Amino acid sequence: MKRFLKFIFRLLFLLIIATIVFFFWASSSTLKEAEYVSLTKVDVQNQFKNDSIFSIVTYNIGYLSGMTNNRPIAKPKSLFDENLQKVLAETQKVNPTIIAFQEIDYDATRSYNINQEEQIAQLGFPYRARTINWDEHYVPFPYWPISMHFGKVVSGQSIISKYPIKEQQRIVLQRVEDAPFYRNAFYLERLAQVVKVVLKNQEIMIINVHLEAFDKATRVKQFDEVVKLFKQYKEQYPTILLGDFNSEAKNTSAVIQKMFAMKNVGNAAFNVDKIENTFDSKAPHKRIDYIFYTKNSIEYISGKVLNEFEEASDHLPVFMEFKLK
Repeated sequence: MKRFLKFIFRLLFLLIIATIVFFFWASSSTLKEAEYVSLTKVDVQNQFKNDSIFSIVTYNIGYLSGMTNNRPIAKPKSLFDENLQKVLAETQKVNPTIIAFQEIDYDATRSYNINQEEQIAQLGFPYRARTINWDEHYVPFPYWPISMHFGKVVSGQSIISKYPIKEQQRIVLQRVEDAPFYRNAFYLERLAQVVKVVLKNQEIMIINVHLEAFDKATRVKQFDEVVKLFKQYKEQYPTILLGDFNSEAKNTSAVIQKMFAMKNVGNAAFNVDKIENTFDSKAPHKRIDYIFYTKNSIEYISGKVLNEFEEASDHLPVFMEFKLK
């Protein structure tokens, strides 16, 4: 009996040690912190539609997992291949000047280690700005079954452009304060990606955000940080604030209402009497993705939600055409 108890205690001890080792390895980063921000130019064929009219798209691409995003179901490589082809085909039709992505994978087991930014940027976007917001050796989510775990994740936010990107900042937003330590260890960082793009010798600021989805109090704090940034830049530059705000337009108490009320700020592809929804892509019932712009320096030409992208992601992209004043 004593031998059996010793065996059980030793086994439990080894399991505890193994769990601790796994936890620290799994939650450790695969990259150096200096690699979390990159600004590159690549030689690709670059075609412009009109040098005086520009266009921009915001797209939470959901790592090309479509309506399976975060769900514990099998995701064959064919799903990602088909969704990528859909995005490539529709992007070619729209032919935007700039695209801002959220939830885009660079090297992740869950999306078969395809660099999604590189694949899309080959359509004619030589300038690429990347900010990593999720870097883990192994993410044990969805929790069950184990075969559905994300595994290695290197993911983030990207801005790709046909015009030069001059500067970039990676600003980490407020984290969920009361989250347990193990959740914090594996949870992504919420970012404001700030870039300066030169459009025909005129500098424009773009702020690409992906705000907290699950904790309202944290999302409000992040929103306040982002608005402060927006106000800072809009006094000096034509400024576009865009991304996935995780704040619903139809909810009159949602923090996004503060943006709607802000003077001299436009909201692309948005009519309060007939709201075009962006989530989910299968049966859109919420507007949580937006493009805001400074009216005094940017002339709005047109905008729309790009329903043609269908279920390549669980979000639909938002498109805006504009001129600089």
